[in-house]
Amino acid sequence: MTDIFEIKPATKNDAGIILELIKDIAEYEKLSDQVEATEESIVKYLFEEKAFAECLIGFENHVPIGFALFFHNYSTFVSKPGIYLEDLFVKEKYRGKGYGKKLLLSLVKIAHERNCGRVEWSVLNWNKPAKDFYENLGAAHMDEWTVYRLNQEAINKLV
Repeated sequence: MTDIFEIKPATKNDAGIILELIKDIAEYEKLSDQVEATEESIVKYLFEEKAFAECLIGFENHVPIGFALFFHNYSTFVSKPGIYLEDLFVKEKYRGKGYGKKLLLSLVKIAHERNCGRVEWSVLNWNKPAKDFYENLGAAHMDEWTVYRLNQEAINKLV
């Protein structure tokens, strides 16, 4: 039997699936202790009137096996919107079938349709399989940039 793979934009009813996939990627990245997401927060920030992000879910034979969660940013230099890929993840037992590439290419198609100037993302330094995957697709790492972050505690302290 041939596996059927399809990609669908997530809906509010998929909040539980998205949360499960977030927990799966957090476990893979050894960051499970940092997951604060809930189904309620996913619905609030992805599907209410002011949505901050979007999500594509990959299904093999109607079973959710991966996702791409993304949002828009803006490049002052290019003077166009861009897409920032927050997470791209395929469950381990489904890897090697091209599903990650299909999810990423679906996102690239969205970027093209929306006239975006860039698609960008971050990769953990230790994640060689992900780095190899992206570089094989023609992506370039930006080694002249360093990512900085203010977490909730730092934000609260500053205000």
